Amino acid sequence: MTRAPARARTLVASALSVTVLLITAACVAYERDVPRALPQGVSEPPAATSPSPSATASSSAVTGRSTPVLNDEQLRAALITEADLGPPWAAAEGPALWRDGTLKATADDGDCRRLLEVLYTEEPFGVPAGPRASVALDDTAEGAQLREQIGAHGPKEAERALEWLRTLPERCARFRAQTARSGAQDVEVTSLPLPDTAGDARAALRVTLTGGAPDAAPARLTVDLAAILVGEDAIVLTNGGFGEVRAEVTQAMAQLGADRLAEVARQGRLRV
Repeated sequence: MTRAPARARTLVASALSVTVLLITAACVAYERDVPRALPQGVSEPPAATSPSPSATASSSAVTGRSTPVLNDEQLRAALITEADLGPPWAAAEGPALWRDGTLKATADDGDCRRLLEVLYTEEPFGVPAGPRASVALDDTAEGAQLREQIGAHGPKEAERALEWLRTLPERCARFRAQTARSGAQDVEVTSLPLPDTAGDARAALRVTLTGGAPDAAPARLTVDLAAILVGEDAIVLTNGGFGEVRAEVTQAMAQLGADRLAEVARQGRLRV
């Protein structure tokens, strides 16, 4: 139990140092009336008094904000890395085994079935229209895997996807899923708060699947899914595993990933 606070402090220090560099480079573009805590989920949930994500997205649309299409190299530069997380995180050697074993599932309800498909494909916004970049990182101590994908999506379609994700903690709070390899699963869906300063709009869920063979102890898979809009690009983060999956990791990397993508886009505008 003594390792968890140390890992959390390491994560916050690493993510905070990178974010400070980004804010310095962006100058007034990142100035806030109140200093931003990163991540908010470490000490307290994100403030409930901030403008709603949908209102933020609508405001961006009204102002006509537009960014140039980022190329493959720029998208790769915006990805988070194992250095942002620190040990025991390392570059993944391949997809997590639980993706096919447990996430390849179906359900009777249409929205819940679509949620399972989104968890498996990691494409809540659909297939990106243009360049895309991705990275996978493994927590070698807990067995969790974190994946980040970045790509461009139509703003109207992306906003509809976020609105749909926000309905799922109520629509699919609890349901039964069937898998090909891991038997029946009891699924629970809850909302996961993200920092209000992570991108222009955002939505996140925590999904747990509990089940397994009748003659074995139930296995519990936890998967965080975060979807974030930054200008005309979108970030999809998944963080999952059968061990301890830390919400603060998802929250911190959502903030850091959004900041980094915004800075890459800003630098791209300056060069145009």
